[in-house]
Amino acid sequence: MGLRFGLLGTGYWAAETHAAALHAHPEATLAGVWGRDPAKASALAERYGTRAHEDVDALLAEVDAVAIALPPDVQAELALRAARAGRHLLLDKPVALSTVAADALASEVAERGLASVVFFTSRFSDDVTEFLESAAAEGGWRGARATLFASILEPGNPYGASPWRREKGGLWDVGPHVLSLVLPVLGPVTQVTALAGPRNTTHMLTRHSGGAVGSFSVTLEAAPKEKTFEVVLHGERGWVPVPGGERSPVEAFGAAIDRLSAQVEGVVPGDPCDVRFGRDVVAVLEAAQTSVRSGGTTDVGGAVE
Repeated sequence: MGLRFGLLGTGYWAAETHAAALHAHPEATLAGVWGRDPAKASALAERYGTRAHEDVDALLAEVDAVAIALPPDVQAELALRAARAGRHLLLDKPVALSTVAADALASEVAERGLASVVFFTSRFSDDVTEFLESAAAEGGWRGARATLFASILEPGNPYGASPWRREKGGLWDVGPHVLSLVLPVLGPVTQVTALAGPRNTTHMLTRHSGGAVGSFSVTLEAAPKEKTFEVVLHGERGWVPVPGGERSPVEAFGAAIDRLSAQVEGVVPGDPCDVRFGRDVVAVLEAAQTSVRSGGTTDVGGAVE
């Protein structure tokens, strides 16, 4: 019997990706659902043939791991609570909205020897994994250019009514996806300079520890004809695009379940997308946010020990 998961969250992403993947996975059990809206939790639990819990601690007592699909600030609090209860973590990005909160979570996971995976969707497709491993081993990259322009405010978009996305914008929502594809190749970010542009666009320059410089532009409010997702590395080989990932979100989440299970079973000692990596992504985002507000370059703090 595989891991018993508790699902925290009842929104579109929780229902259509997390719950669907957990329900379909042959070696995982969706043991229960908790949400801030009990009626939605009951409906989601009934849909997938499991139980709704009104008390999150009661759910934590019955599971081995949690999958969390909640706003980042809520996720950070509940993930820390789950870690203190000894539960393994399958989290969404970003793991938190501050480096302080992300540090606390990473420290708790390390201290208790828990398994953790942060679900950066593209990072759970084999073509992306193989490309990033090869590119990192090859070296010689001088930088990256990335653009992720989404349009979540279009009629019918399931994410358009999300308060945290409207408040934090593309930097915090889609920025993690871009960084998750660049950091493994260019290395840790030491400095960030960022500017705000029209339609709530964030334009960011990152200096990496080896000297490479990344250029990123992200928004959730692009005009329909502006929508694009492109990540390109450049160096001695010229301009080389990073694959977009061949798996659907549900398939990719199934791979994330596999990778968490492999850690729990001791097959692998950790994961490249664990909470420590999630914490490093948050540190870059927070530095960019500070840079936008101050109008200057911001240093990025080192990872928690």
